[in-house]
Amino acid sequence: MLDRRHFLASAGAAFLTGLSPAAAEAFDRTEAVFGAACQKADGSFGCAIFSETGQILSMIDLPDRGHDVTVDRTSRRAVAFARRPRTFAVVFDPQSGTTLQTITSSEGRHFFGHGFFSPDGKLLYATENEIETAAGLIGVYDATADFRRVGEFPTHGMDPHEALLMPDGETIVVANGGIETYPDYGRQKLNIATMEPSLVFLDRRSGSLIEKHAPPQDLHQLSIRHLAIDAGNRVWFGCQYEGNPSDLPPLAGFARPGEPLSLVSLAPEKLAALSNYVGSVATNGDGSLVAFASPKGNTILTLDAATGQAAASYTLADGCGLAPMPHGLLATSGRGDVMALPGGQDRQPSQKVLWDNHILAI
Repeated sequence: MLDRRHFLASAGAAFLTGLSPAAAEAFDRTEAVFGAACQKADGSFGCAIFSETGQILSMIDLPDRGHDVTVDRTSRRAVAFARRPRTFAVVFDPQSGTTLQTITSSEGRHFFGHGFFSPDGKLLYATENEIETAAGLIGVYDATADFRRVGEFPTHGMDPHEALLMPDGETIVVANGGIETYPDYGRQKLNIATMEPSLVFLDRRSGSLIEKHAPPQDLHQLSIRHLAIDAGNRVWFGCQYEGNPSDLPPLAGFARPGEPLSLVSLAPEKLAALSNYVGSVATNGDGSLVAFASPKGNTILTLDAATGQAAASYTLADGCGLAPMPHGLLATSGRGDVMALPGGQDRQPSQKVLWDNHILAI
């Protein structure tokens, strides 16, 4: 994540010259820049670049609902991924809000809404589903050749949702939700009784499996969905529970290559507030706190990353998006709210949009 000063140093004046006068003035007053999929006032879908106060700096149109965004800071191109089970990913210039290209998933595949670039920006990796077998895949695209699909490798599980590149630049961590879906049935879950979630580490270059971790068998309905990496290079994950709604299973945990998966014990009232559903996970600017957002529970819970102890709770109706800021976290909601943490003061964006599930700190 870059603050405004470092962003200008790396992006130069090109960013400002691509903005409208009003947006350029707003950027001059902002601490950080973010990207997120959204729904616009007319009901259509887009992806916005915006400030921590919700001021929209640029916007592109999306053909349908988006999910998450990634950016290559070398070429300064961003990609907005479609929400599962759709088949598009839109490449755009976040500075000017210009759409550059639309990637379509290959035949028999669909996107799961998440992806990332290689450290040099030459490759784009995306979580995908092989429709006929429901096998999870990482699709690989050549960003230097019009994002031509150049390969794929298995995630060793179903329903790969979020995937991140570890700080070593060589290891991919994938959250396999374990849920079987088929586009003909929309987002219907087809294997709740037999689902097998997992967290896997893969070699970025070969696709080979390094490690695979799974929750205990009695928690096989604990779908691992979203990820964040803390200051100690531990991978934190958030879960969505598909079992009995009256249960209070652990919804947060962490893992690191060479170490077993650990689930975090939280007080019953903290778990109850999350309503068995974590919609996104993020660390703060220095990686000392990890935050879990529950749009179903209207709650954001932060933990001390070193100890796993609860730090603070915040209320945000339909709050899901989370991203680091220089001095904390930014949260957004499906009702259009933007909220800085700590503090918890709700702010409405000046141009009304409804934010989707995730925020990228540009």
